[in-house]
Amino acid sequence: MTHPLPIQFQETDLDAFAQFTGRLALVAAADEVEARSPSARRINKLTKGALNRFLASDAWEKVKEGESVDLSWPAGLAAEALQVVKADRRADVATARKAGAAIGKSVGKPGVLVLAGSMQRAADLSLGLALRAYDFEAHKTTAPTLRGPVTMMVKDPEAVALAAKPMAAVAEGVFFTRDLVNEPANVLTTDDFAARLAAMQELGLEVEILEEADLEALGMGALLGVGMGSESPSKVVVMQWNGGGGEAPFALVGKGVVFDTGGISLKPAGGMEDMTMDMGGAGVVSGVMRTLALRRAKANVVGLVGLVENMPDGRAQRPGDVVKSMKGDTIEVINTDAEGRLVLADVLWYAQERFKPCGMINLATLTGAIIVALGHENTGVFSNDDGLCDAFLKACKSEGEGAWRLPMGDAYDAKLKSRVADMMNSCGRDGGSITAAQFLKRFVKDETPWCHLDIAGTALLKTESTFAPKGATGWGVMALDRLIRDKFEG
Repeated sequence: MTHPLPIQFQETDLDAFAQFTGRLALVAAADEVEARSPSARRINKLTKGALNRFLASDAWEKVKEGESVDLSWPAGLAAEALQVVKADRRADVATARKAGAAIGKSVGKPGVLVLAGSMQRAADLSLGLALRAYDFEAHKTTAPTLRGPVTMMVKDPEAVALAAKPMAAVAEGVFFTRDLVNEPANVLTTDDFAARLAAMQELGLEVEILEEADLEALGMGALLGVGMGSESPSKVVVMQWNGGGGEAPFALVGKGVVFDTGGISLKPAGGMEDMTMDMGGAGVVSGVMRTLALRRAKANVVGLVGLVENMPDGRAQRPGDVVKSMKGDTIEVINTDAEGRLVLADVLWYAQERFKPCGMINLATLTGAIIVALGHENTGVFSNDDGLCDAFLKACKSEGEGAWRLPMGDAYDAKLKSRVADMMNSCGRDGGSITAAQFLKRFVKDETPWCHLDIAGTALLKTESTFAPKGATGWGVMALDRLIRDKFEG
């Protein structure tokens, strides 16, 4: 898998600047018009005043906080570039991480020396740097891009390193999710996905793989129906992290459709290649579980993912078929492309029956309708519990991951009524994200606090974002880790 760049922290060495041949990244305050810090003054002296002239220029004034400007091949320095990053010493978390991302985007082979001085949130700067330095090159035949090393010079390196340690675990979880979502479906089969999760037993997770025979014995007819047309066997993988006391675990449930053709309700060819990301919910759950294990979280969390492939075949389920869920409810399959909710229905019910969780959140790239409603800036949030929903939205805000709560209600639920079964799996385009959430709610017990996260618009982007290149974003790993930290670890 892709691992975040290792970052070393050390005290400022004013003699190191002149000989360094990589990139120098200097963090300077927004109102700085003259070099103030010891590092800045040293660089200004070596460049014969060039730094001060830049800081006093209109070009610096136009740079937004968290952004940067390169001064290429500055005279007096061996560095290939001097990157001046605008961020105050007391910059907030968002600005510090954005500033780090500006540096991470430019990390190359010679490495980078970051001069952060007495910046209070230097650890957050390191997280932003690590997240943006990600690249997915597993299937390119050219030599991989060499990046690093990265050294941050700070006032108190031991304190910064201590603060950065759990953040490094978060970055590792985000990278694991991104790798899974970026993988092509001929590589990330259901077998391969399950094997990657089983390997996390080395980190202390308890991992159990339920095969098709197990799922049949449990009565998971809704989930099994989705994978009937595929050569890849359907599975449910259960990951347990028991870092708390004897309390009931918190449950995370993910949709893991490793490829979605739409089944017999075949999708249009244009854009179908992006359906390798239809396992994004399972990818996020997996990344969160990896993070919890790496940072030895003091909480009990169980992650469950339903792994299937939705293919058209002589054995594939048809529109009009009726399947029976583990709960016992029957479902008329109106559209085989509304398959994710069938997978989640059984896994949600299994999670509650087996683990009696204190709360539950599911994630899925569930509907195109959520992209119509919210674009690619926010995940759609649906919930039966204000307390859990508010706590999650607070965690999203803290971590800078966009999320927006949408309504639910009886009128939407009534649209699911079927002529031949207990419910339909699809009931038209209007309110499509909401009716999908209403479908899932039927498989959530009244006593279980629950949120449904529709990440169809946020799991993978066609353009680069602040913290990721084009492709998988890893959205949700940071927010869910923050929720668990705040709600269960205090």
